[in-house]
Amino acid sequence: MELQRADHIGPLDMFKIGIGPSSSHTMGPMVAARAFRKSIEDHCSEAELSEGDWQVTVDLFGSLSATGKGHATDGAVCAGLAGLHVRENTPDEIWATQNELKKDPWLNINGARVAFDPDKDLLWRKWRMNEKTLPHPNTMRFRLLKNEKVVLEDILVSVGGGFVEKAGALKDNSTTSDGSLPNPYNTAADFVNLVNESGKPAWQIVLENEEARGTSEAELRQELQIILDTIDGCIERGLSTEGILPGGLNVKRRAKSIYDLLQSGSAPAWTESDLRPSVYAMAVNEENAAGGRVVTAPTNGASGLIPGVFRTLKEIHGLSNETLQNGLIVASVIGALVKVHASISGAEVGCQGEVGTSCAMAAAAAVAMLGGTANQIEQAAEIGIEH
Repeated sequence: MELQRADHIGPLDMFKIGIGPSSSHTMGPMVAARAFRKSIEDHCSEAELSEGDWQVTVDLFGSLSATGKGHATDGAVCAGLAGLHVRENTPDEIWATQNELKKDPWLNINGARVAFDPDKDLLWRKWRMNEKTLPHPNTMRFRLLKNEKVVLEDILVSVGGGFVEKAGALKDNSTTSDGSLPNPYNTAADFVNLVNESGKPAWQIVLENEEARGTSEAELRQELQIILDTIDGCIERGLSTEGILPGGLNVKRRAKSIYDLLQSGSAPAWTESDLRPSVYAMAVNEENAAGGRVVTAPTNGASGLIPGVFRTLKEIHGLSNETLQNGLIVASVIGALVKVHASISGAEVGCQGEVGTSCAMAAAAAVAMLGGTANQIEQAAEIGIEH
């Protein structure tokens, strides 16, 4: 049974390095495709795959079928099936995979060749508004066939934020702890009470849980710093790149020109405090739209807010890397609560749901990084998601 308690979703679950433009329609399908490839590797040896005609097919349903072309879902699936990884391969390498497979429609799995032609074997199933039988709006079916007979099948759903689940997996949304964590919580009230009663900072509560889950403080902070460095790199690329964004709508990048205006001192003084966090967020959003490397916060569609807030607070207050790491830890609590009790998937709650969650996460983190109490952290998150 898959536990769906907030205290079982950690900072490294919530903040993941990925590629744009969508965590649910791009990252999720790539993760799912890579997972299916791993299933093939585990189930079939080179000798088995070398006998007979083997083929992989992929069916995209629901929202993935309806909007997947615009979100590069097909390219992401191709990259995942080819074994590419967002942290090990560049965006250019990832996006080149689909064309390479069209020219040479074979996957190299366990040293054997398995047929996969993106034009024939990746199928966009017709969208139906009454498609209530789907386990989720973002549903994928992966099949491995031998001599046209199904040998292996996985039905996976992309639930937002780069999270992927098996269709029909049982979930336990009860408030009962399984006893495996020192600081169990499943609501905001639980978390606030834990912080207040323990006298510990909010981030320490999560850190102790992560250590119980097998991740030491040093390991967690090392990974969180990689996340922060990736965010900074994304901002810098967005602030230095001009041109037209992909998608066919001829949308022009604006972050660089606005940032240059701020740096020149030509912008009215009263706009500085509003424009600076906004231009950092815009830089990330444009990188995401261009299929670049971003961090889910909690999704790709909402990936600009936390970078905008964190970069601005760092510049104004000189926040240390450790303080920024603590901010990510606290932000992850809010994201986990929304994921468990509502959703962070735009296909389920709309893009406003993603952005509202990110706003709440950023607000909570800002208060925590500036020394606020647990109650103030909760209030900031509530204001953020409410407005």
